[in-house]
Amino acid sequence: MTEILSVTPLRPELQAELEARFTVHRLDQAEDRDAFLGAKGAAVRGLVTDGGQKIDEAFLARLPALEFLSCASAGYDGIDIAELKRRGIRMGNVSPALEDDVADTAILLLMAARRDLPRAHHHVTSGAWAEGSYPLQHSFTGGRLGIAGMGRIGQAVARRAEGFGKEIGYLARSDKPGAPGRRFADLAELAAWADDLIVCLPGGEETRHMISAEVMAALGPEGILVNVGRGSVVDEAALIAALTEGRLGAAGLDVFANEPKPDPALVTLPNVTCYPHHASGTVEARGAMARMALDNVLAYFDGRPLPHEVTL
Repeated sequence: MTEILSVTPLRPELQAELEARFTVHRLDQAEDRDAFLGAKGAAVRGLVTDGGQKIDEAFLARLPALEFLSCASAGYDGIDIAELKRRGIRMGNVSPALEDDVADTAILLLMAARRDLPRAHHHVTSGAWAEGSYPLQHSFTGGRLGIAGMGRIGQAVARRAEGFGKEIGYLARSDKPGAPGRRFADLAELAAWADDLIVCLPGGEETRHMISAEVMAALGPEGILVNVGRGSVVDEAALIAALTEGRLGAAGLDVFANEPKPDPALVTLPNVTCYPHHASGTVEARGAMARMALDNVLAYFDGRPLPHEVTL
């Protein structure tokens, strides 16, 4: 039977299905990972993991027969994509399974920030409402929305935003056929054009701190920044300064530079709405993600098209 290395186990019923079809080696259960890889790695042809695991060149060198990697998350920050490409190893991930829930969360965070939900909630629970009405807020419907990253999630965000009458602008290297709105090649120009900016960019060195002090300044004191991409994309020191000094209106954040212990100087600000990297945290999305991770493995070794393959 084909040998598979399981770094991140799937749901029990799906893990059982994987193990019924293949010879599966459970690295997650190994007491000595190095010895385990030494004993089992040479024959492994498939790998099941997630983007939070460190799958670097040294790790991949222990798997000389590897042909296919199934990533059970949308992001793959910890995976050495250049080494996969060099060796001709194909990779599938599960981004279609979570795009709707992540896009919903992006709109949720933007709406909460635009209508000042955290402070309005406190106005009620603290008893301050009895002393006077809450200040008027700005309407959510209409206006200009910038989307940094127009992949599947970015396009799902755009579809939802159009329902609120928003004009769409997006950052992408090339035009996206069928995507609504206007393409910008420069992030600061997009931020200056937009009222609010939703970040749907992947992590990695290429996107590190792309949301810089310059971009926040362009978004301006009435602007709102929402991040459902990766925490590394935003310069958090610059974000804290911009929010504290009133150079940026508010932020809605699902992801942070340091998880699960984000900077208290950021998350305790009254104009920040926080979510615990849980945009895909629904029963439906997580179940579909695990199913797709397994289906990618089955499709590859059956010689069928993958449900979702990452272009390396």
